[in-house]
Amino acid sequence: MVTAQAVRYRTHGGAEVLELEEIPMPRPGPGEVRVAVRAAAVNPLDWKIRGSDPGTETDGPQGTGIELAGTIDALGPGVTEWRLGRPVFGQVATGAAATHAIAEASALAPKPDTLSYEEAAALPVALGTARRALRDLGLRSGHTLLIHAVAGGVGLAAAQLAIARGARVVGTASERHHDFLRGLGVHPVPYGDGLEERIDEPIDRVLDASGRGELELSVKLAGDPDKVITIADPAGAGRLGVRFSSGGGVRAAVPAEDGVRMPIAEVFPLERAADAHRRSEEGHFRGKILMNTEASLPH
Repeated sequence: MVTAQAVRYRTHGGAEVLELEEIPMPRPGPGEVRVAVRAAAVNPLDWKIRGSDPGTETDGPQGTGIELAGTIDALGPGVTEWRLGRPVFGQVATGAAATHAIAEASALAPKPDTLSYEEAAALPVALGTARRALRDLGLRSGHTLLIHAVAGGVGLAAAQLAIARGARVVGTASERHHDFLRGLGVHPVPYGDGLEERIDEPIDRVLDASGRGELELSVKLAGDPDKVITIADPAGAGRLGVRFSSGGGVRAAVPAEDGVRMPIAEVFPLERAADAHRRSEEGHFRGKILMNTEASLPH
């Protein structure tokens, strides 16, 4: 029997519940493709789901990971838009942390030659979320956009998109990231007490990717709750009348955008998925945590 490898768990809990297992090779259904995965990203959603209700058993083995990049390995019935061997990247419902994963054909986009597999796997969620937030904010050329947690995945994607569209970007971030952010064209501002005094220019729009309680100040700076969006603080959004933006599951393909790149904080082999999750949970890194399947794929 032809097999694949996948990171799975059977009990909710800490990263130690993750195991790399041999499984039957998955087969794509109608409208689906199988991807030979080269890289998979780790997102907070992955370890929040894994860690929910610790100690309770899952309803069967569960995969992890929602972002991947790799090559088309098999086509399901009715799929005509892809060919075998085509490098792609995109989002799946779960199970990206594997040597082979099933994806909706419509949820994948061609991987640009200018991006490595790791760089491509880091993009779908952050880029899709950033595009949606900037669209909903009505960001235009000449606006000044404040991004809380600008050194995170969504923050970095939003900053690059906004600057490319002619906006000025002010972003809160730890000081160790400031030189890097200046290189992107972002005006960085340290977190913490006195933030209002450190932001010494008018703010037109605010994207909160932090969720650390900055929404009240954000509304004050922008002058209107309609000019503020959060992807990280639903409770604060409800209290202040700010929009909360949520992806709501797998989205259609998110094509790459010229010049938008995601820094890779660290890459772990698939067999060290638990360490990758722990590193993501620790936070305080720039960009994304990735898993690479190279050592697990047959040669």
